[in-house]
Amino acid sequence: MHDLVIFDCDGVLVDSEVLSNQVMVDNLAGYGLHLSLAECMSLFVGGTMTGVRDKARELGADLPDDWTDQIYSEIYTRLRTGTPLVDGIPELLAQLDAQGIPYCVASNGRPEKMQITLGQNGLWERFSAVMFSAHVLGSGKPDPTLFLTAAQHFGATSPVVIEDSENGVTAAIRANMRCLAYAAHDDGARLAALGSEVFTDMSHVPALLGL
Repeated sequence: MHDLVIFDCDGVLVDSEVLSNQVMVDNLAGYGLHLSLAECMSLFVGGTMTGVRDKARELGADLPDDWTDQIYSEIYTRLRTGTPLVDGIPELLAQLDAQGIPYCVASNGRPEKMQITLGQNGLWERFSAVMFSAHVLGSGKPDPTLFLTAAQHFGATSPVVIEDSENGVTAAIRANMRCLAYAAHDDGARLAALGSEVFTDMSHVPALLGL
C-alpha cells in the first residue's frame, strides 16, 4: 500500500491545460508564432513558463523581456472565469481520506496559480499546507527534487505520483517513484514509453492503488 499520493495540479486535479494553452496560442500568434492548440500542448504541457518562453523564442517568437509576467496575467484572468476539476477527483480524494492515505500537490506552477484554480473548486483548504511548487523550491520537473521533497516532508517510503506530462513522468521515474499517468487528450503512448502506467479515467485510480 502506498503511504503518499503526490498529485500534479494542472491537468490532473484541475482541467486547466486546454484553457491555459489556448491563451498561449492566442498570445504567441501576436508575436509571430502560429501554433495549433494540439501543437502548443505537445510542446509546452508540463514545462515551466521560463522554458516555454525560451522554446517559443527558438521557434521564432519575438517575445519581450516581460513576457512571462504578461502571459501569467492573461492565463490567470482566463482561469478565474472558471476552471473545472478533472472528473472523478472529488471522489478519489474522498476515498484517500477514508483510507487515511495522505496526499499533496507538486507542480511547476506558481502557488498563486494553484490558489486560483484550486480555490474556486473547494480544494485550496485541502492542499494549501501540502503544496510543493517549483517556484518556491527553485527546481522544476523533470528534476526529481519536487517529488523527493514532498516524500521527505511526509516521511513516505512508498509514494506514488499522478502526472499527465512527460516532464512530470520523467521526474517521478528519476525519483524512483511509481507513476500513474493520466492521458486525457491522447493515447498516452509517450508517457508509457517513459515508464509510467497510463490510465484514462480517475475512477481507475483506486484499483491501481489497491484501495
